[in-house]
Amino acid sequence: MSRAFTKEDDSLEAPIIPPRPALPPGTPNYVTPQGLEQLREELATMEARRTQAEANRENEADRTRQLTILNAQLTALNQRIATAKLVDPANQPANEVRFGATVTLRTHSGGKPGQVRRFTIVGVDEASVAEGKVAFVAPIARAVVGARLAETVTLHLGPKEEIVEVTSIAY
Repeated sequence: MSRAFTKEDDSLEAPIIPPRPALPPGTPNYVTPQGLEQLREELATMEARRTQAEANRENEADRTRQLTILNAQLTALNQRIATAKLVDPANQPANEVRFGATVTLRTHSGGKPGQVRRFTIVGVDEASVAEGKVAFVAPIARAVVGARLAETVTLHLGPKEEIVEVTSIAY
């Protein structure tokens, strides 16, 4: 008889725990005030989900699996919050690109001349391409940190090099 349509008991398999965004070893976990607030909100949401899962007694195998995943995620999140180093963008030098800066770059050569890029340099947990937030460990962020207003910077975008000018810095 074929086992193709029989239900396998997968409750013994180890659950896959989604990892937090990567933070290179030895790199401080810098966060903006908004990023720290996001982490705390995520913690409250996860703790509420864990409370709901603990109360659910319908399927013990699913409950155990869900609690295993939630507890592992909570451990990782608590670790991130515990190691967070708050950097207030308001205390950064206004004329230099640093953590928390919203930077505008204009391409001079190597790409589309005149192309404008705008992004904010944030912590790894708050980075979001859709929101224009780039992690401070990203290559483009590392390339512009320390640059001053009107300074040109070379970006290494894969095999291409692009020369850009810092046209605006805001905190």
